[in-house]
Amino acid sequence: MGLFDTVDLNMALYILFSVVLLGLVVGSFLNVVIYRLPVSMLRNWRQECVQYLEENPKGDDDSGETFNIAFPNSHCPQCKAPVKAWQNIPVLSYLLLHGKCASCKATISLRYPIIELVSAALTAFCIYQFGLTAAGGLALIFTWCLISLTMIDVDHQLLPDSITLPLLWLGLLANVGGIYTDLNSAVLGAVFGYGVLWSVFWLFKLATGKDGMGFGDFKLLAALGAWMGWQMLPLIVILSALVGAIIGIAGIIIQGRDKNIPIPFGPYLAVAGWVAFFWGEMLTNSYLQLLQP
Repeated sequence: MGLFDTVDLNMALYILFSVVLLGLVVGSFLNVVIYRLPVSMLRNWRQECVQYLEENPKGDDDSGETFNIAFPNSHCPQCKAPVKAWQNIPVLSYLLLHGKCASCKATISLRYPIIELVSAALTAFCIYQFGLTAAGGLALIFTWCLISLTMIDVDHQLLPDSITLPLLWLGLLANVGGIYTDLNSAVLGAVFGYGVLWSVFWLFKLATGKDGMGFGDFKLLAALGAWMGWQMLPLIVILSALVGAIIGIAGIIIQGRDKNIPIPFGPYLAVAGWVAFFWGEMLTNSYLQLLQP
């Protein structure tokens, strides 16, 4: 049941406006997560290796500065000037600053407002589809997690367990009450989602001696299966493989990309999973109708 089915037009528009603002704010936070979480993880891994090997750390990671999602406060990566509150308003501050740091005039990546706008649009779409319901609230968390995972994998070829595993467990908990599918389908979706890519990984490794994908991909597909059930797994795998193949071939032909350079598969899984979450049943039914004589 969509938003416009539950409230009158004026209230629905007010709600959508409010959730767009929410989406912008969350998008700003997602930018922080996307940048800081993998850097924090890499620093921690280096420190653990140093401690294990009992070596003296070298480089800029041994400054002793706390670095995580919350600390240090936002600052320009070039001149280290702190970002003031008015300079941190989603999208608006980027426009007011003309895409440059207020202190050193270094260029601010256009990616930041784009992620904020994407977050706002998808947040509004989730509420439009589900309304102010438990299904709508959970769909927001699902969507925000996929945005974060997509961009982190693009940047670092990494799908953090700190996002994929809670996403998996939340999908199972959501379906204890059958919000998106029945619990049996959700559990089998998690099991088969992990098992399918795990099997592909080992078959490819045995055949070529190379790793075809990371373990994070297994966990992400398991999470998608937990949210939507095992029935959606074939569609997700087909869509992600199709999109990945098209983009990979286009990169080789148009940009001359080295075919031996690994391409992160997580973004394709995330996009395919989000599409299947909202339109999977319609796509599956349309495909089955085409097969009918």
